[in-house]
Parts: sequence; structure tokens; C-alpha cells
Amino acid sequence: MPMTQKKKPVAGPFETLRALKDELGRKEEKRPPAAPREHGRNDERTSPHSTPPPSTDVLSAANDEALLLHRLFAGVKPLDRAPGRVPKQRIERSEPVERVAKRGADEARSEVEAVHEHLRVLVEGGARFEVTDDGQRIEGRRVDLPMDVLRRLRRGRLPIDARLDLHGLGVREARTQLESFLRTMRSRGERCLIVIHGKGAHSPQGAGVLRGEIGAWLSQGSASENVAAFATATAPDGGEGAVYVLLRR
Repeated sequence: MPMTQKKKPVAGPFETLRALKDELGRKEEKRPPAAPREHGRNDERTSPHSTPPPSTDVLSAANDEALLLHRLFAGVKPLDRAPGRVPKQRIERSEPVERVAKRGADEARSEVEAVHEHLRVLVEGGARFEVTDDGQRIEGRRVDLPMDVLRRLRRGRLPIDARLDLHGLGVREARTQLESFLRTMRSRGERCLIVIHGKGAHSPQGAGVLRGEIGAWLSQGSASENVAAFATATAPDGGEGAVYVLLRR
């Protein structure tokens, strides 16, 4: 039966380093001791201030260390640190606490002023108009509009420039169309309009739904911004089912 030979283990880098270190130690032990230097004797070839040249043993030890480092780092490649380089970050100074507090106070003050302005508009929106409604006829005017203009509007003495028919529409759709109509007509420079809202004779409640809303729409909200006065139309123009609207200049 043939005998199998055992493979010798391959020496690793640390075992090689240890063997080289032991070899250097044995060389140091075999080195003869240096002769004592006589005091007062100056070598003619050297200056008292010059450095003596290194000995052969020192050069040999340096070469051995260089050879050892060459063997240890053979095949080692430096890492490419360019992709993993941490970019420099810009350090921004934090804003002073006093400035942050002042800005927060200014924003809070602006919000409070905006709320107050909104409330003022709502309150003045009802006060800017004088509105009367006896259940059959309705009219209203801005407080700065002369009464003789309202009387002429009420009697149908002003020429009609445009007409809007809301009869048969729902409340939401009717209000949207009314606001858009008033805004457009005023931008065109029109003065007097007529809006037909219906009498509500065919409604389930027996009363016009739009008739009950038209006064509030014309004296409050966004539609009122374009209105100077309004009054129930005369019989020839629709009577209680329509209203004259005088636009602001």
C-alpha cells in the first residue's frame, strides 16, 4: 500500500515575520563586541564634529527589515478612497433666539390683524346696507347712496343694461351665477340690471326659495361688493319675481 506524504503547511505572513526576527536575533548574538574607544585619540580621517559612517551590520539589518516589509506588503493594493470620501458640509450658524422670537411674534400679530379685519368686514357688510322687506317687496341701498337714486330704481326709471334669469336653479348654483354675473357686468361698465328669481308659485312650500335668499346675497358676501342698491321690479318687468340691481361705479 503506497504511503501518502503529508503536505507541509504553508507559512503565513506572521510566521515568516517571526522566523526573520529570530534570524536577526541570532546574528546580533554572533556579532563581536566593539573595541573600546581610546579617549583623547582623534582619527586623522574624521572630524570631531562629523558623524561616523554606519557599520556593515547596521546596513545589513536595515536591508533585512526592508526585505521583510517588501515580502509582507507584496500584492497589497491601496484602497481607493475617492468614492467614499465624505464631502465637506457647510456649517451654518444658527439664527439667534431673539430674532426667531421676534419673527414668531410678528407672524402671530399678522394673523390676529387678519382675523380682526375679516370680522370687521363681516360686521360692516351688514351695516353698509339699509334693507327693508315686507314679505312681498324687498329693497336695499348703501348708506352713502342718495335716496332719490333708490326711488328712481324702485319705480323702474333707470334703463336696463342686462338680464339674468335664475328661475328653476338650485340655491348654490343660483348664488354662483349671480356673483359671477354681477362681477362681469360691473367690469364691463354696466349700471342697471334685472335679476329674475321667480315667485315660487310652483315650489312645494308655496314660496320662492331664491326670493328668500336674494336680499341676503345682494347685501352681504362677495356679491354685495358690486351692488349699490336693489329693489323689487315693477309689474311690467316681473313684479315680485324679479329685482332691479344697481351696480357700483
